[in-house]
Amino acid sequence: MMTRAVPGSGVETRAESSLALTRPASRRGETSVRGEAGGRSVHRLGGAALQRMAESTDMALLLDSFKKFAIHGDTKASGKEMNGKNWAKLCKDCKIIDGKNVTSTDVDIVFTKVKAKTSRVISYEEFQKALEDLAPKRFKGQSKEEALKSIHKLIEGKEPTNIGVTKVAKTGAVDRLTDTSKYTGSHKERFDESGKGKGKGGREELVENTGYVGAYKNAGTYDEKIKTK
Repeated sequence: MMTRAVPGSGVETRAESSLALTRPASRRGETSVRGEAGGRSVHRLGGAALQRMAESTDMALLLDSFKKFAIHGDTKASGKEMNGKNWAKLCKDCKIIDGKNVTSTDVDIVFTKVKAKTSRVISYEEFQKALEDLAPKRFKGQSKEEALKSIHKLIEGKEPTNIGVTKVAKTGAVDRLTDTSKYTGSHKERFDESGKGKGKGGREELVENTGYVGAYKNAGTYDEKIKTK
């Protein structure tokens, strides 16, 4: 005779107990929870699985930042390798270089250490080795694992900054319109050698009724000469 559960009592029937025994086990890292509505099983990720997912996402962000810095300033770069200049920029932009624990010299030394002897670039794997070397130095007092996570956090999701290097590009037409040294004809007469406008004097021919010819350079000196005699 089958035992039936009293609604709301939380007591399972024998049939339900048998089904529970034949139900497949949950996947590793997951827990099976019986939902109150409809009696369905809901799979929830365990702490270990969530941690693995988070670490996977973090590493993807780290790789993405590596690629962005690797191609910075070089349109032909593949993003698979990084030169010394961009490595130094990454360390500066991402605050790995703090001027105290890690300096630009430390960064250069590590780059030379991890790269191949005849190479001028480092791969992503060598990049990770460089971070492993710098992490304990940058985050003193932390364990090796904690320091590595901390230095990764400085880089994840970051990209090169262009402060101080971005310039407004001028086309040939714009350059000709704004460069007064290239003006000709009457337009040229409107500006002095420094490019400053002459005002009305540059637009009209002003006649000076001084009594001197235009080429005379000693205008106004006659009275001074009389006084000195």
